[in-house]
Amino acid sequence: MYDTEIGHLRRSPVEHGFRYRSASWFIDVDTPPTVPVWLRPLVSFRASDHLSPVADGADTLRGRVEETLRAHGAQVPGGTITALLNARCLGYVFDPLTVFWCHDAAGAVRAIVAEVHNTYGGRHAYVLGPSAQSGASVAKAFYVSPFNAVDGVYRLRMPEPDGELSIDVVLERPGRAPFTAEWRGARRVPTPARILLAQLRAPLVPLVAAARIRWHGIRLWASGLPLVPRPGSTDQKAHS
Repeated sequence: MYDTEIGHLRRSPVEHGFRYRSASWFIDVDTPPTVPVWLRPLVSFRASDHLSPVADGADTLRGRVEETLRAHGAQVPGGTITALLNARCLGYVFDPLTVFWCHDAAGAVRAIVAEVHNTYGGRHAYVLGPSAQSGASVAKAFYVSPFNAVDGVYRLRMPEPDGELSIDVVLERPGRAPFTAEWRGARRVPTPARILLAQLRAPLVPLVAAARIRWHGIRLWASGLPLVPRPGSTDQKAHS
């Protein structure tokens, strides 16, 4: 588990930034953490919260990640798959960004899947090479914010976390200052006491995160920032 801080900064056409505390989980998708029964309302994990379902075979989180790799023409390395994500809390989860690191049998990262969720229930996966740990670019292909069109290029830096978590996302578009987001955190042993402390530090993380995004959207709209129409529902299906 990581005690995290997430920051967003928009520089144009208006400047607006915010930071908030959160809590993130770094798991092996084959063996997600099991917490005591009395803590499960605060911490649980479901494969159905991520990526597209697997048509044939067991619909597990590993199966969903590997199916996503195949759908993008990427090789399935076959080793451990780790994930950085939010846990369900009171039956709800909202993950603006989930990252999966796909290893080969020797333990080397061979592919990275970055899954983005929006507040409309849509999800989209970007499949990246191992170079994304130090830096990679990918064209934006998914509607996330009512204030950003589906254009531009993401510059991503997504090293697999260890003692520290440090992930950067920068959206660049011609003629505009970049939009930046950063995800920072310190690793913690997820004991029951630490899980409760994380709830005090950042209570009801997924619920509060979704509410906070909507609140800042209202503030931007009230400041006069024009809305960008959302594409048709076919672009918002849960797909890779």
